[in-house]
Amino acid sequence: MDETRRDRDADGRAHNARPRDGLGRPLPYGSHGVERQPEGVVRAPGETVREAQRLLGAGMPFHAHEVFEDAWKSGPQEERELWRGMAQLAVGLTHAARGNAAGGARLLRRGAAAIAAYRAVDPHGLRVAALIAWAEELADRLGAGGVVDAASEAPRLRP
Repeated sequence: MDETRRDRDADGRAHNARPRDGLGRPLPYGSHGVERQPEGVVRAPGETVREAQRLLGAGMPFHAHEVFEDAWKSGPQEERELWRGMAQLAVGLTHAARGNAAGGARLLRRGAAAIAAYRAVDPHGLRVAALIAWAEELADRLGAGGVVDAASEAPRLRP
């Protein structure tokens, strides 16, 4: 890859082909990174939750965010805010694990607010009240200067 030009996909759209680490940070060309999540995958909601949980448990919240983002973009309108909020929770954990405590806390609180409307129904088995409590507690800890390890701090999405 010519590093002076932007990466493009087969259709000519900008697409960063640099390898990434487990937290989604770009690595130098030619480095060995973690396998990237394919974009635009349409999954059943249960499959979305299972794959995101696998990635969160592996300490890869950036990649879990991409799974949630696919659900947000492809799911039914009435669930878009749910999946957007879940993506924000995953990105909040990503920022916190990268050392950006303020950004992590802000995104965790934003994600918690986005999923709050689903608290009474726990769609797709998601533990919405527990996820909100997790996000708020972690955001508070980040404000106090807490250090975060993505794998050990990963939320449990379902009972």
